[in-house]
Amino acid sequence: MTKRTPRKPKPALVANGSTYILRLAVLTFAAIVLGLCIFALPAGMVSDETGMYRWILAGMYLPAIPFFFAIYQTMKLLGYIDKNTAFSDASVAALRVIKNCGLIITGLFTAGLPYIFYVANKDDAPGVLALALVIIIASAAVSVFAAVLQRLLQNAIAIKTENDLTV
Repeated sequence: MTKRTPRKPKPALVANGSTYILRLAVLTFAAIVLGLCIFALPAGMVSDETGMYRWILAGMYLPAIPFFFAIYQTMKLLGYIDKNTAFSDASVAALRVIKNCGLIITGLFTAGLPYIFYVANKDDAPGVLALALVIIIASAAVSVFAAVLQRLLQNAIAIKTENDLTV
């Protein structure tokens, strides 16, 4: 009679399974924004009822560019995690790009805030201003979080390199 030893799960499968949920969430956000860019924004700009909001809707395309670039970098970062190369300079570079994209989105919405305030005040619609502030705060939070992760990852890589050199 042969003794059977239980199988251990492969670590790569566990890592892949954990990033699938993150990938799904990131792709869901990207699909929502892409749907807005393709269907909602053009329909709103063509409508006669939009009035002064037409410029706000047209201006929503500009922050979409760094948003999709940050989504791409996020997918690359999750790929590095899947390949077990998360502690690399490529991951630091991806986090740096995500941080800069968040800063660009924050800057673009902050630059457009006076016009948004003017339109919201004239039309008596404070929800538009609140939505703009939520987007500014959310993109700033993503930028700060990416900067903190970038710094932590740089320190971890430095410690790992120092330990690899120690005999």
